[in-house]
Formats: sequence, C-alpha cells, structure tokens
Amino acid sequence: LRAANFLSAQALDTARTAETRARAVQQAADHAVRVARFELEMARAAVASAARLQAGAPAERLSVGAPVEARVLKLVRESEGAVLAGQPLIEIGNPESLEVEVEVLSTHAVKITPGSRVILDRWGGDAAVEGSVRVVEPTGFTKISALGVEEQRVRVIVDFTSPREAWHRLGDGYRVEARFVIWEDSDVLQLPASALFRQGEGWAAFVLEAGRAKLKPVDVGQRAGLRAQVLGGLKAGEQVITHPDDKISDGTRVKLR
Repeated sequence: LRAANFLSAQALDTARTAETRARAVQQAADHAVRVARFELEMARAAVASAARLQAGAPAERLSVGAPVEARVLKLVRESEGAVLAGQPLIEIGNPESLEVEVEVLSTHAVKITPGSRVILDRWGGDAAVEGSVRVVEPTGFTKISALGVEEQRVRVIVDFTSPREAWHRLGDGYRVEARFVIWEDSDVLQLPASALFRQGEGWAAFVLEAGRAKLKPVDVGQRAGLRAQVLGGLKAGEQVITHPDDKISDGTRVKLR
C-alpha cells in the first residue's frame, strides 16, 4: 500500500510500531505460560510426594554422587521438599587442599610475585606457618575500609608449604594474617621507622651523643612496617631517638628515661 501511495509514511510507521509491540506482548505471554507450566509441575510433584508420605509409602531415594573425595562443609538445604534443577544442596571441600585468599592493597600487590614466601600467623596455633604465593589475580576491586576510605584491593592466592600437621586445625573460612616476604637478607642494619623523619628530599634521624641530640642524614633502603633498613649514615650500636617532636633539634640536651 505504501509503494502504491495508498498509505502515508506516518501510518506505515504507526503500523510497524503496533506490530512490534504486539510481538513483545506475545513473547511475554508465552514466557508467562512456560513459567506457569513449570510451577504447576513443581506443585504436582510436591503434592504427589506429600500424598505418598501420608499414605505410608516409603520416600523415593536418590543418590547424588560427589565429583571428588571431600567432606561436607555446609548444608545449604536441610529440610525435605521439591528442589529446582541446579539448586545447591550442600557445599563440599577437601580440608587437605586448603588455600589462603588474601586481600592486599593494589600498591602492595605489584611487589608480590608468584613463588614469594608468605608467613601466616595469628590463626590460633602456637606458631606461624609458611606458604607460597600461587597467583596474584590480574584484576582488582574497590572496597571500603573500616575508616570509610575507598581502597583498591587485589586477591592473592597462597598455598601452604608447612607440613599438614602444622595447620591441620584450620578449616574453610578461618581467619589468618599474612606477611609477604618481598625482600630478605641475613645481615641487615635497621632501626625503628618511628626514628625517621623527612629532611628536604631525604631522611634523617637524631642520634644520642654525649647527652645531646645529633642530627644525621640517613640513607634508607627497604621498609617493613615498623622497621627500616639503613644503607648509610648510621653505625651499628648507635642510640637513636624515636618519635622526635619539634622541641628537639641538633644539639638539644636529651635525658634518657
């Protein structure tokens, strides 16, 4: 009709829109019918099961095989009743194949490599156990810290390297604290990080000499939380002043407490 100019362009567009809307309504109705049929089948199955139980007939038993040798970790469905296809019933796992999932800041994750040594402590045992980094996941995620700050975190997967007897009491979902060894040396001159402060673009510390504070520039290497490696500027055995305030300057008298 449009080709023969018996129908305007606007009328053609209106007809096409109405056709599209009608097809969408039909598809929605067909989907609703399929859902209703499925729900009807589920209801019939539930009624049939209840009728058999009321009649004293033994309940039908179905054996569900586990894909691996494991122990039951969690019962997702405890009560009897009809279940949907694919609905989880139980969670299983092998406690001897435990792995540790650690969330670290992305700025720290870039320093961690597969194979790095990991010390796991504060898990409730008498001694720390060791592990090795298996995977540093390539994607991060945003998490709100306890202080309300948005942080970018990365998951690091750690395998135990200590004997099973050392960590056999650990289970799924247990808490541990992880320390990643990204650098180590057997002979390191170090000092408390609280003794360091900025001086220009470098670091400095106050050393106690003859009852006075002496300012010394310090060449700092690796840092590990509360400790810092000294590459130069200080000697072994020198006494440093921790947490120096603005009242202390080069030559200030200092008394030991």
